[in-house]
Parts: sequence; C-alpha cells; structure tokens
Amino acid sequence: MTHARQHLTRVVAHRGASEDAPEHTLAAYRKAIEDGADALECDVRLTADGHLVCVHDRRVNRTSNGRGAVSALELSDLAALDFGSWKTRDAAGGPRVEEPDWEHRPEDREATSVLTLERLLELVADAGRRVELAIETKHPTRWAGQVEERLLVLLKRFGLDAPASREDSPVRVMSFSARSLHRVRAASPTMPTVYLMQFVTPRLRDGRLPEGVDIAGPSIRILRSHPACIERLKRTGRQVHVWTVNEPADVDLCVGLGVDAIITNRPRAVLDRLGR
Repeated sequence: MTHARQHLTRVVAHRGASEDAPEHTLAAYRKAIEDGADALECDVRLTADGHLVCVHDRRVNRTSNGRGAVSALELSDLAALDFGSWKTRDAAGGPRVEEPDWEHRPEDREATSVLTLERLLELVADAGRRVELAIETKHPTRWAGQVEERLLVLLKRFGLDAPASREDSPVRVMSFSARSLHRVRAASPTMPTVYLMQFVTPRLRDGRLPEGVDIAGPSIRILRSHPACIERLKRTGRQVHVWTVNEPADVDLCVGLGVDAIITNRPRAVLDRLGR
C-alpha cells in the first residue's frame, strides 16, 4: 500500500461516527471531526413545515422514542423526541454486550436532538479545517423536487450552492434517484453528484452513469462481487465512492481498486488502516 494511494482515499463518516454515537446526531458528527474524517455523510428529509433534517428512515420509529413519518411531522415535533438513548440498547431492547465510547447524557439535549442540515453546516463551518459534506437526498417522498430546491437554497446561505468547479466543491449531493441528481445538476451545474447503487445494472457493467453524474457510489457488495465494474469505471475516469465499508479486508479491497472515497461508520479505524 503506497503512501500516494492512501492519500487519495478520502474517509467519509457515514451518518457521523455512527458506530460510536447515535447516527445523524451532533454527537456523532463532532466525534467524526475529532477522529479526523475528511468528510461527513448525511441523509436529508423535508419536514411538514419545510425544514431539512438529517434522518435516514422514512419514519422516526427506529432512531427515536417517537413514531411517524418525518414528512408528516413539523420540526417542533421532532425536536421534542430523543434521538440518542436507543444507541445504548440492542435491537431486542436489552443492554449492549459492549457499551460504546459514547455515553447518553439526557441533560445534553442538543447532542442527541434531531439535527437540522443547517446546524450540521454550521458545525462544518466552525470545524477549523476543511471538512467536506456528502448529502444524500432520500426518495421517494411526498415533497419530491422540493427537497432539492430547499437544499440548494440552504447551501446558498452558506455560499456553497455554486462552486467554482466540481473538483473544488466541499459539498456533493448523492442519491439513488437519478431524477434527484438531474434536478441538482440543472439548478447548479458545478455541484458534484454521486449516483448511489445497490445492485449491478447493465449500465454499471458498461462503466456508464446517468447523464450529468460525476461520481459512482456503489455498495461494498458490488466491489466484492464485481470488481471488474469498478475497474471499468476507473478506466473511464470516474471517481468511485463506496458505502458502507467497515471491515479491514474491505478497506484493503477499496484501496487495491483505487477507490477515491470510503464511506464508513468507523472513520478512525479506517484512517488507522490507511496509515493516517
């Protein structure tokens, strides 16, 4: 493993340092920045009153003490929920065999309250170093194109909606929806876009991406089963950002295939594996 290759492989904290702290919380993103992650990944959904919040699932049932669809709840409803205490328990509701480094503190409401994208952008702006942001738009949703519209309006407030070039942009937009990425490209031609893929399609076998998309975002399963697809993408000059890479052998596979970014729940462990 060469130093040059390691340097080219960026480490992206998937929903923050989500193995150590509750996903999509301020606690998880603070930990990822402390760990040295090159970038933070987040999913965004639009609330009933038009706020972008960082929540993966369509409903809040899994990651909070509430119930209901994000799109049907207002920000004040979400702010009243606890998005942190579930992390200390396993899926069956019992205590974890091994407790994470993170400790739930009910008195620190901000660290485990619902996280707005605006607050995450403020955290990145105050990081004291360059921290990139990979924002995934979740579809389908009742709000459809309003998600991308609100996203670009918010990015404009931070001066991030129209980068001078795709290469220099600290923000990129990701989605499994090619239509979502088309909306972003139409509104912001220099915004980098990542097409996420869970399965090998005929297009991927040929090393192609949807029109206007810059970066391939395959799952680690695709890399394991179809490394030739990745080699084909790299030969066409495409960047490849892989999710979700947590095991040392998978990190080595990514490096061997020249992957440009590793998206992981364990940013510190991956950085260590890369010798950084």
